[in-house]
Amino acid sequence: MVTNKLFDTVLVANRGEIAVRVIRSLKTLGIRSVAVYSDADAGALHVAEADVAVRIGPGAATESYLSIPAILQACRRSGAQAVHPGYGFLAENVDFARALEDAGLTFIGPDAYSINLMGDKIRSKNHVSSHGVPVVPGIAKAGLDNGELTAAAAEVGFPLLIKPSAGGGGKGMFVVESATELPEALASARRTAASAFGDDTLFLERLVRNPRHIEVQVLADKHGNTVHLGERECSLQRRHQKVIEEAPAPLLENHAEGERIRAEIGAAAVAAAESVDYVGAGTVEFLVSDEKPDEFFFMEMNTRLQVEHPVTEEVVRINGRRIDLAQWQVRIAAGEQLDFTQDEVQLHGHATEARVYAEDPAHDFMPSIGTVLALTEATGQHIRVDSSLREGLEVSSFYDPMVSKVIAWGTDRADSLARLDAALASTVILGVLTNIEYLRLLITDTDVAAGHLDTNLIGRKMPDMAFRALSDEELTLAAHLSREPVGAMDGPWQRADGWRLGAHAGTTLEFEVDQQIRSLTHLRAGSGSVITIEGTEFLVEAAGPGRLSVNGLAHRLSTARSADGTIWLSHDGWSAGVRPLDRTEVLTRELAALDRGAGALSPEVRSPMPGTVIAVKVHDGEQVAAGQILATIEAMKMEHQMLSPGDGVVTMSHLKAGDLVKANQLIATVQIEDADPGNTDTDVPLTDLEHSA
Repeated sequence: MVTNKLFDTVLVANRGEIAVRVIRSLKTLGIRSVAVYSDADAGALHVAEADVAVRIGPGAATESYLSIPAILQACRRSGAQAVHPGYGFLAENVDFARALEDAGLTFIGPDAYSINLMGDKIRSKNHVSSHGVPVVPGIAKAGLDNGELTAAAAEVGFPLLIKPSAGGGGKGMFVVESATELPEALASARRTAASAFGDDTLFLERLVRNPRHIEVQVLADKHGNTVHLGERECSLQRRHQKVIEEAPAPLLENHAEGERIRAEIGAAAVAAAESVDYVGAGTVEFLVSDEKPDEFFFMEMNTRLQVEHPVTEEVVRINGRRIDLAQWQVRIAAGEQLDFTQDEVQLHGHATEARVYAEDPAHDFMPSIGTVLALTEATGQHIRVDSSLREGLEVSSFYDPMVSKVIAWGTDRADSLARLDAALASTVILGVLTNIEYLRLLITDTDVAAGHLDTNLIGRKMPDMAFRALSDEELTLAAHLSREPVGAMDGPWQRADGWRLGAHAGTTLEFEVDQQIRSLTHLRAGSGSVITIEGTEFLVEAAGPGRLSVNGLAHRLSTARSADGTIWLSHDGWSAGVRPLDRTEVLTRELAALDRGAGALSPEVRSPMPGTVIAVKVHDGEQVAAGQILATIEAMKMEHQMLSPGDGVVTMSHLKAGDLVKANQLIATVQIEDADPGNTDTDVPLTDLEHSA
């Protein structure tokens, strides 16, 4: 083995959980770590973990984490000798790799040639095909405009998949079932690719129905040694975005020829890497036939670390030793040689990873922002949490909604899934909504538990997923907590609880729960409350230090209250926010409902989330049709199309592309003609944009 001196200082050009994870590996190697941060991330965990932190710009990624000049300036200020890009942002940006090289800095990753070739899906597909690696049928040529792609689509055949040539992680990918859907899908895919990757080149592939998504981790040094570290199965996806990942792949584990297929697909991955003289950690992704696992097709090579790399680290053993891929990236970049061969790579047990997102799965995975008020992360034997969370953290709309990853190792797949489920159940995140309940429903599904996976499974299962609703008992608890005084001042003059001389009077309270208004009557009873919901009384009272009971039963909920008065509740991975409404807001809603008549459509189109306007599609005073796109809002790398609620004349707010909007901000008003009372949807999320890969 060739041993070179490692770097003294490494800058991590990323944020969130991957920045934290890399910084901790650098500390283990004894290397000084430098974090970079935007204004939105000033209080982020990766900033606190690093030895040095350098501000690089405003919250918008284009002005901070995607700014090559800002990263170079941070390197100069901190004395960094090398840069670890993490994943997403500039990790696969060939201009960034070249800029570092020109500045005399080491890019911890492959060279610009490999990034340029493998980072472009068209070039990489054509390249590996020439080296004997099987590829999915389609058209992959540079420079095709929408007209040429539309003409080629008929030859490729429907259904097909639009994919951006640059980037990854499912961003800009669209399933198109018919020719009529193609124009809008191409326009949105180009816009997304240009915004996310600075390159709007697209290509088309035949859609393989119900495929398995299997990827192979490769590791290559500068001395001509390339190995693969087994495969991961990432078939559980929503809109092309991975949700649950595991290693080894259940498809191969359950197949009589699994070891042979593993060797063949691993060899194909190594061949793809060696064909471009690849250096560092990378992943080669394949579509694999569920019915014939020995039929696999190259999709792309990710020239960086993957989100799901922890499951490989948890199962791979090198002569009994675990492997740290981030450390090996640094060691290889410094010139070290791999100290093991392919024959020494062994797989031990099974590992499963769940991605925790700040989003609301019960409402089409709407992004959730806010302040983390309380946090309990999973611990225990064989449990690993890669996280960016800390109490007080502001989860903003600027970045990817993934906030942590929970990984569980087990002696076999069933053991791993059981440990993961328990770990998710023990996780408490108050202040933002998360997908933890959804993750638990998913991994305990009978097909998932049996290993019957494909990339369309989530789409089929979602309509039947039963998300837990807030019970009346939980609503009474939230109502009681909302009436508790905040701060030192207390007394009848500070409490808006109907106090008066003589008999107490109950107070009618309204709360927004699950996008609905719930009404109840509250009456203080000593240190407790008597709360009436639709004629049923509930008594909330103390049940010991810091504990409350409802009708004599002690609750087991974790609770917190945000600055706007929202009461947050969590138990076994489920969480909810209960927001008190003041009389002005309730009256405004009631008057609006009266104005438009019972059952009529709301003429108002409001943003369901804070975000950025990326397109305004109509003009003030224009005649619009029901379902017509009025504007598109982006938040947390997700596009949301704002649609007209009916036929009529639109009055647009004075918004333009690039403007920031708040949650519930008025986007447009439509004077509806002959509205259909049965249709009340005013916005539908786009079927694509995802998170970082």
